[in-house]
Amino acid sequence: MAYKTEELLKQAIDAITEHKLIFIDEVVSFMDCSRSTFYEKELDKSDILKELILKNKNEMKSGLRKKWYNSDNPTVQIVLYKLIGSDDEGDKINNQRIRHEFPEGIVINLKDGSGS
Repeated sequence: MAYKTEELLKQAIDAITEHKLIFIDEVVSFMDCSRSTFYEKELDKSDILKELILKNKNEMKSGLRKKWYNSDNPTVQIVLYKLIGSDDEGDKINNQRIRHEFPEGIVINLKDGSGS
């Protein structure tokens, strides 16, 4: 069956919008064409589809962060703090303050294995 790229693009846009899809691989399962046709038509490279997927991801992330902020669950609050806090604050939450200083002035940070 011959598919027109424009028609398939419209199907993909509708699927992403209606089902709030966040991965390009998911889109094919909501379309009339096969996976190979989807990729042969290079719909996976479409900027329009990529933008819609990114929009869905950002909306979901924002919604989750809002729920976490309003939550009374300590675990969820720690996850949010790890996301918004600095690396140093995150290390303190994780109790990763492992540091060893040698007399020769060598410092080993066991968190990332770097030395100075």
